[in-house]
Amino acid sequence: MSVVEMRVPTIGESINEVTLSQWLKGNGEFVKLDEAICEFESDKATLEFPAEAAGKLIYVASEGDDLEIGALVAKIDTSVTAGASNGSAPKAPEVKEEAPAKVETKASPPPVPTSTPPPVPSYAAGHPSPAAAKILKENAVATAEVQGTGKGGRITKEDAAQAVANKSAAPASSPAVATTTPSPVVVSSENFSRGTSRKKMSRMRRTIASRLVSAKNNTAMLTTFNEVDLTEVMKLRKTHQEDFVAKYGVKLGFMSLFTKACAKVLMEMPDVNAQIDGNEIIYHDYADISIAISTPTGLVVPPVHNAESLKFHEIELKIKALAGKARDGKLTLDEMKGGTFTITNGGVFGSMMSTPIINEPQSAILGMHTIQQRPMAVNGEVLIRPMMYLALSYDHRVIDGSTSVTFLVRVKKLLENPVKLLLDI
Repeated sequence: MSVVEMRVPTIGESINEVTLSQWLKGNGEFVKLDEAICEFESDKATLEFPAEAAGKLIYVASEGDDLEIGALVAKIDTSVTAGASNGSAPKAPEVKEEAPAKVETKASPPPVPTSTPPPVPSYAAGHPSPAAAKILKENAVATAEVQGTGKGGRITKEDAAQAVANKSAAPASSPAVATTTPSPVVVSSENFSRGTSRKKMSRMRRTIASRLVSAKNNTAMLTTFNEVDLTEVMKLRKTHQEDFVAKYGVKLGFMSLFTKACAKVLMEMPDVNAQIDGNEIIYHDYADISIAISTPTGLVVPPVHNAESLKFHEIELKIKALAGKARDGKLTLDEMKGGTFTITNGGVFGSMMSTPIINEPQSAILGMHTIQQRPMAVNGEVLIRPMMYLALSYDHRVIDGSTSVTFLVRVKKLLENPVKLLLDI
């Protein structure tokens, strides 16, 4: 038997371990050369693992296993061909069976009836459910007068309703009114869930948790706030949206405007676009802006490279493509690399205000929030305006408080007068 061992390949410089998230081919199934046999979940992306030979697949690792680079995943028996992959063996020659001789059997005696022990009374017998108790109390019907048909003899809502109906249909027996004290309502916890479940964290969720804790512990993080009036941005989108879609095939959204505004200010304020490396600070002459995207397995932040040099439609198309790949689990490692600044939009989920956590090794992150119509004082008048709170979390080791405030104010002014953004002034 010739066997090829399938081991976890080298995926990237910073990736030392992966999780076998899903087998794509069955144990013992025939696989073709380069056919995907399983999926690996790394810190940054989900990757398919192709077969290195054709033959019968033999599992070694299991779904959910954490595997180091070079660990044995499976074996492929190359001596098995496609025709024999189903485990079928050559058929044996048919043997004609003779009819079995007739054997007389005596009729079995009828079963002896056994007595069934009387049922053990349930503690729920005769007790009404909360809804049934309310009906009985409102209609002055004693629980003793009701036959419970629920589980364990419990009086259900339907039992109570039927008892009330029977009482209304019965003739009045006497002018004397007999008062009965209703039985105390016993609230049972038999229908309350007290169960728990345990599930292993996905590789991505563990990575997110580790990095968030690291950012909190290893940076001098502060958050500063401001608010922006989006009247002119919304007017711009409404006026030119139809022409924009007709020409570029994508809508002009808020993200491209915010990304472009941040990229412009980052070029003017290099400290916000920098990061610490040991005892040195690395400054970037470009703005690779990471966009936080929510996926079923967690939050990913692929960057839009050189956002300062891209046009609005190019940013929109790039974000749309990254979001689609992220939600389908098809982001590549190269698409996840880099990033000098991050934008996260909690407003799509209705967030009013938050303090986003820095995406290490970056030094700052901008948090967008929901847009709300609020009364604002404008030139001595109270006007209703579409307002959004902005939050900038930053590493105080790199960025001073005055720098963070100036950055937000500058972004705010560009968004409140987007013509300056379009004219690059």
